Parts: sequence; structure tokens; C-alpha cells
Amino acid sequence: MLTREFCAENMELVPAAVAAGAARIELCDNLAVGGTTPSYGVIRAAVAHARKTATDVMCMVRPRGGSFEHTPAEAAMMRDDLALAKRLGVTGVVFGCLRDGRLDRELTAELVRLAHEDAPEAPGRVAVTFHMAFDALAPKDQLEAIDWLADQGVERILTHGGPAGTPIADNLGRLRAFVSRAAGRLIILPGGGITWENAEAVAAALGVSEVHGTKIVQVA
Repeated sequence: MLTREFCAENMELVPAAVAAGAARIELCDNLAVGGTTPSYGVIRAAVAHARKTATDVMCMVRPRGGSFEHTPAEAAMMRDDLALAKRLGVTGVVFGCLRDGRLDRELTAELVRLAHEDAPEAPGRVAVTFHMAFDALAPKDQLEAIDWLADQGVERILTHGGPAGTPIADNLGRLRAFVSRAAGRLIILPGGGITWENAEAVAAALGVSEVHGTKIVQVA
């Protein structure tokens, strides 16, 4: 069974997407800038709907659009937003942190710990997806980044396999290399240019069981 993760900007299309077969929602705001953290009310509404429909909710944790390099003040916002999302009952969180064009290992490790640890301010354990900040890494650094993220316990990497806007078909070779390197230690979640029409073919070509997109299910 192919798991289809629907990327939702607010709650508007979530009920229809779930009805159309989305098993998981990536919830965010401001898709025009690649997605930012949704509001308290949107998260709470999505979780409430998900509980009725056995759907998972992955919440974006990103304080602004633009680069994936975060100031100390923005890092504090991310910690607060992640803890809030956990308290509201999300299944997981989605973030990506770079520093000088490479993985920001310190902030990433801290946020992963906050997601995974059952702490008073952030109860329970939730899954982590490292988002398409991964695609901003130099190709020579990406395979090592997969190793490091797997070692941290990150559950998924969301990746297009190439520069934004390139056809997904052009990136299948690179995506296969990611899947091979991951070797089951984490999930490579392909996204960008995957729709309800080509999802099965892309998944079969890569040997994956999860796909992501804003058109991953047919919403009327």
C-alpha cells in the first residue's frame, strides 16, 4: 500500500484530501515560500480531524521563508513551535537546518532530541522529517548527511533529488542513490512534481512506499 502524504497549506483541503486517500498530512502555511509553521488553531483543527480519520499529521517547524540558516532567535522560535506542536498532538514535525551551506548539526540534533524525548514542556515522542533543505546541500555532502541524520534517529528525509523545478523523472537516478544509501535506516520521501497521476510509477521506479506532494491525491 502506497502512503500518500498530502502537503496542505492550512485546513481548507485537508478533509477532501483525507477522503481522497491521503494517509498523512504535512501541515504548513505559506507554500509560496516553501512552507512555514502553521498557527495554533490550524494545528489543533488538523489534529482533531486526523483523530477522527486515523490520519497522521506532520507539522512544519520553520519560522520564515528564504534560507534554511537560522539565527539564535529563530532557533528559539523553532524550539517553542516544536514543543507546542507536540502538546497539540501531532504525529511528527518537519524541519531542516543548515549552517554555511552544510548541515547545522548542533541545531538539528537539539530539535531531534526535543521531538523524540518525553519532556514536561514537550510531552511524548514524535517523528522527524528533515525537509527539502536537504536539496540545498552540495551533492558531495548529501550521502554523508543521510548517514548522520540516520544516526540521529531522523525518520525521513523529504527530497526532490535535484534543484527545485526540475522534472522528477530527471532525478530518479539520484533518488535511487539516496534510497540505497539510506538502506532502510530512514525513509527517503520523494516529493516535488509527484501527483496522483504519476505517484505509483515514481514509487515503483524508486522502490519506495511513501510519496509527497500538493497534488498527491485527486482533490475535486
